[in-house]
Amino acid sequence: MRGAVIHAPGDVRFETLDDPKILHPTDAIIRTAITCVCGSDLWPYRGAEPIGDPHPMGHEYVGFVEEVGSEVTSVQPGQFVVGSFATSDNTCANCRNGFPSNCLHRKFMSTCQAEYVRIPNAGGTLVALDETPDKSLWPSLLALSDVMGTGWWAAEAAEVKPGSTAVVVGDGAVGLCGVIAAKEMGAERIIAMSRHESRQKLALEFGATDIVTERGEEGVARIKEMTDGIGAGSVLECVGTAQAMSQALHSTRPGGNVGFVGVPHGVAVDGQELFFSHVGLRGGPAPVRRYLPDLIERVLTGRIDPGKVFDLTLPLAEVAEGYRAMDERRAIKTLLTP
Repeated sequence: MRGAVIHAPGDVRFETLDDPKILHPTDAIIRTAITCVCGSDLWPYRGAEPIGDPHPMGHEYVGFVEEVGSEVTSVQPGQFVVGSFATSDNTCANCRNGFPSNCLHRKFMSTCQAEYVRIPNAGGTLVALDETPDKSLWPSLLALSDVMGTGWWAAEAAEVKPGSTAVVVGDGAVGLCGVIAAKEMGAERIIAMSRHESRQKLALEFGATDIVTERGEEGVARIKEMTDGIGAGSVLECVGTAQAMSQALHSTRPGGNVGFVGVPHGVAVDGQELFFSHVGLRGGPAPVRRYLPDLIERVLTGRIDPGKVFDLTLPLAEVAEGYRAMDERRAIKTLLTP
């Protein structure tokens, strides 16, 4: 098969790879329907994470089951499936407590920008649809494997409630999906922090009521000005940088909550400051598998359309251009078709 391999910062290639095989009885092999590039893939691409030896890339996927291991009974060959970027058995204590992304047998997906993918813990990770959905829905279903579920987790961790005010720090795909989630959870006011016109437009389409273009201390001051000087009750941090975390914490009112889902890079939180702020801080890898049945239903019924975050579609063979376009902010998120 063919798939994406990263060799060095800025160097992603489309290469021939070994076909995946069933290695454990809990595995499945899927034929990729569509896949994509994630904002978090840009960390190694930009040299912010070590790469080491060349290796495959990608953790978002929907596809058709080709083969299952002997212990997999919940899905079968031919079915269209959606899964999570973090695999889970859905039976361990952490899964039962609602955190499948911290499953005791968790494996993070990392080979999905390819024509075929091996899915560990397939029985607990994959959700099969009753029938193959219309292709127009595939992008939105693909978004559920990470960015929509991660945006949902950001809103849940920030405790967005009906009638509340939510601030979204970050206008990438996760931040934009966080806007969708905040609206679905009943936020009355949703303030999206964005400097990019195309992303502002999409945020407003998804349910944002206000746009703030300032960043850093100026951004915090603007949020305070819009919230009677105290800050918002719920703030979604969807970037992962030190500036974004500081901006989120200082934009939150005493008694409010920050949901942080941007993979942290260079982030340090001052315990003394956090202690006296009365701000709650919660985050981590999103428990996507827990949300999948509900989010799939919202997509199939047309209630949400997170697939709109894909504003560039390329053949998988042109994956390198997909990375470049996102790195240069010419695209929010690149969809790849095998």
